[in-house]
Amino acid sequence: MTYTVDFKNVSTTGLETSPVAEALAGLRANEARYFWTKYAHTFATVPATEAADTPAWVELILREERGIVVASPALEVAVSDGEGIHWVHVFYESGLSINVLWTVEPGGKRAVGFKLSDGMEVPQELGAFKFARQKSKLAGTIRGSYFVIKGEYGDR
Repeated sequence: MTYTVDFKNVSTTGLETSPVAEALAGLRANEARYFWTKYAHTFATVPATEAADTPAWVELILREERGIVVASPALEVAVSDGEGIHWVHVFYESGLSINVLWTVEPGGKRAVGFKLSDGMEVPQELGAFKFARQKSKLAGTIRGSYFVIKGEYGDR
């Protein structure tokens, strides 16, 4: 079932099992606001169980590029395409959000971004990363980091 994320009235729909559901919902709404402002794109999610190939693709990149295995289960997935960029977001029960920016044009930008919900600890698997802090009216304090993808992981 598709859920259209409302960045004006933040809802925990689909994220209820997270111990930081309110903060994760704010983080998801923050992403929705970004996509609406930058691309006039409506940000929609589906349960991860309905799009299992998407978190599997993200987890393949993490494992191959950095040896990272996410311990938390995926709750929701969002896939957005626009202006030659394929964006994939996976929201995890722990409060972690991972996005993959994949420029469709060969040789373009490709990166993985991590965002931590307010109130969650840095997951052990991401302990090697330094996180910058960003204030958000929707999500409180968001901590983020990223790395550039070097390999090829199929056309998405």
